[in-house]
Amino acid sequence: MKKERFYSLDVFRGATVALMILVNNPGSWDHIYPPLDHAAWHGCTPTDLVFPFFLFAIGNAMAFVMPRLREAGNGAFFKKTIKRSILIFLIGLFLNWSPFIKYDDAGHFVFKVWENIRIMGVLQRTAVAYLVASFIAYFCKPKVAMGICVFILLFYWWLCVQFGAADPFSIQGWFGTNVDKSILGETHMYHGEGLAFDPEGLASGLTPIVQIVFGYFVGNYIQKLGKTYEMLTHLFVAAAFTILVAIIWNNWFPFNKKIWTSSYVVYTTGLAIMIIAVIIYFIEFKGHKSWLTKFFDVFGKNPLFIFCLSGFLPRVLWLVRWSIGTNPEGKPLYENPLSWLYHHLCQPVFADERNGSLMYAIINIIFYWSIVYILDKKKIYIKV
Repeated sequence: MKKERFYSLDVFRGATVALMILVNNPGSWDHIYPPLDHAAWHGCTPTDLVFPFFLFAIGNAMAFVMPRLREAGNGAFFKKTIKRSILIFLIGLFLNWSPFIKYDDAGHFVFKVWENIRIMGVLQRTAVAYLVASFIAYFCKPKVAMGICVFILLFYWWLCVQFGAADPFSIQGWFGTNVDKSILGETHMYHGEGLAFDPEGLASGLTPIVQIVFGYFVGNYIQKLGKTYEMLTHLFVAAAFTILVAIIWNNWFPFNKKIWTSSYVVYTTGLAIMIIAVIIYFIEFKGHKSWLTKFFDVFGKNPLFIFCLSGFLPRVLWLVRWSIGTNPEGKPLYENPLSWLYHHLCQPVFADERNGSLMYAIINIIFYWSIVYILDKKKIYIKV
């Protein structure tokens, strides 16, 4: 039976990538509208939806690819899945290390040493979760796969409670930091919270696996029922039920992206299903296609490439700098092409600096969109 094409899933994936670039590239991290920033700890803002939606979209895509892998046999599955996971992990590690040089306090170029390079990150988490989720989807029947997912969610909850400190869901009490320190080492962890704590570390890497498998289930179901109102109705019901379960669970196991709690997985999965159902309704059932759907679609055709470019290019441009004087303490001040764009073209336009910061992020979106648009026109799709 010929599989139906779901353009809406491409739009969902592209919109997720576009939003990821938007929230990762503000003009100033000190001037951001609250919805465009992560929750300080517990909670879930629109920005906290981006990464789980990205993993969910990977699961959707997996559902369309898995039948071909099964036809090709175990050897082809192992080769493709393991190779892809390793490449994605290494690309993420490359981004963390790039551009391999930095300025020291004296203003001289020095090499970034391995001892201080963060090992984990967005792509590394994606690679590990994709590898395990692929094996679950390939080798397990749906009921068994669902049982594994439920077990992982409950087991992670138990781990947090059993091995956490007085407040097991706090940054100080969460058990996973000690696990990451013992395996990764403090110098290889993220320090953005003011201490060694990695929001994409190993200990919180169990539940993202479930995010991809849930996406796989939804993609399979969409294919199985096709473009029918029965499929659409079931998606809305599943979304409502999942969100309700998550909201109830939140009372005992709070939504938290930084330790990727089980309730957070269930909640963001429900929202992803709801949004996909709405997009399917308007695009597949009502035929609503416009410049906006095309805008997001091209992001979804080269998602890994444009995400990597949006992470790599700023790091290179930060090395291009020039002196603009000194601060009150007599320390030198520098400008680079990106800070110049924000301070001279975006910030002066608005009295509210949050608008200038948002304008800078939108310029980034347009810039990276122009690249993927050209690639799409030339039928160039960069995949691993």
